[in-house]
Amino acid sequence: METQRMQFTIDPVKVEDREAIIDIFNHYVENSFAAYPENRVPHQFFEMFLKMTEGYPFMAARDDDGRILGFAMLRPHNQMAAFSSAAEISYFIAPEYVGLGIGTALQERLLHEAHKMAITTILAGISSLNSNSLAFHKRRGFVECGRFVKIGRKWGQEFDVVWMQMMI
Repeated sequence: METQRMQFTIDPVKVEDREAIIDIFNHYVENSFAAYPENRVPHQFFEMFLKMTEGYPFMAARDDDGRILGFAMLRPHNQMAAFSSAAEISYFIAPEYVGLGIGTALQERLLHEAHKMAITTILAGISSLNSNSLAFHKRRGFVECGRFVKIGRKWGQEFDVVWMQMMI
């Protein structure tokens, strides 16, 4: 079965995107183990995303009307210069647009940007209870490189953080 594709553009996140970005993130906060907070975060949480991604790409996929369909970011794995060739990746797609190629396109764009920054290792820390993300990353060439056992707890349920890695 062929997955439906849709038209969208990918460009840097703007400050005006604050509400749309946090609304998408909050969907995953409230409905999954993809985002770690137990409760909705305020729109001011966007400032944390901006700080985390300073100097790194923070991109949004938009439809023809400018509506944000999803977003993705790279951030340093570690601030020390010894780790400057490694970055962590995260993405969140509006639930009604999952499976339409947006996550793949965002990932490809971030990998392109990472290559220009001399980043050679992309890491993803994923909840062991987020089977969709684990499968997505595996399909896209990531391999499990580590696991922090029972390091997380959300809604009273413990979970591992599975570290996946891709060399680019």
